[in-house]
Amino acid sequence: MKKDISSQSSLSNDDIDLFRQTITGAKVFKQDTHRFDTKPKVSQAKQFAQQKKQVESEFFFSDEYIPDIDTNSTINYVQNGHDSFLAKQLRRGDFAPDLTLDLHGLNKERAKDELAGLIHECKKQHYYCACIVHGIGERVLKHKVPQYLVQHPDVIAMHQAPLEYGGRGAVLILIDLPQSDEFRR
Repeated sequence: MKKDISSQSSLSNDDIDLFRQTITGAKVFKQDTHRFDTKPKVSQAKQFAQQKKQVESEFFFSDEYIPDIDTNSTINYVQNGHDSFLAKQLRRGDFAPDLTLDLHGLNKERAKDELAGLIHECKKQHYYCACIVHGIGERVLKHKVPQYLVQHPDVIAMHQAPLEYGGRGAVLILIDLPQSDEFRR
């Protein structure tokens, strides 16, 4: 039951003849799909590297731990063993942040994931200073973010950000970067 194509379309007979000449000799092929019964094997070294990267980018921030910092006034923290002058340098704006993380609109759990990711990215990219904008709002993140950051071993200093980086709605942090051979000389 062939229907006359020329009667159903606005194509001219010349166009239809040209199309038929063009597809002459074409063969119908069978559409096939290959389904894997098992997942493709990944080498153990690659799998270990993926797991290590995932562990490094995740850090457990506890809501139960309450550090001895006052989150109601100006946030100021320097890890033991580091120069306390770092907090003053952060306050004065001596360090410009290499990365900025905006936590507006996030809940505590999502903010924890983002903080761990930020610290991991800073270490990966060798960024020494980062800015975390938590906002003020209902003050949930304003109080929790510093409490989370104090728990991370790679955060060596933290201070309320200068006005140009967010003021009371943000903190600047310094990250403990591994010393490479070029810095040791």
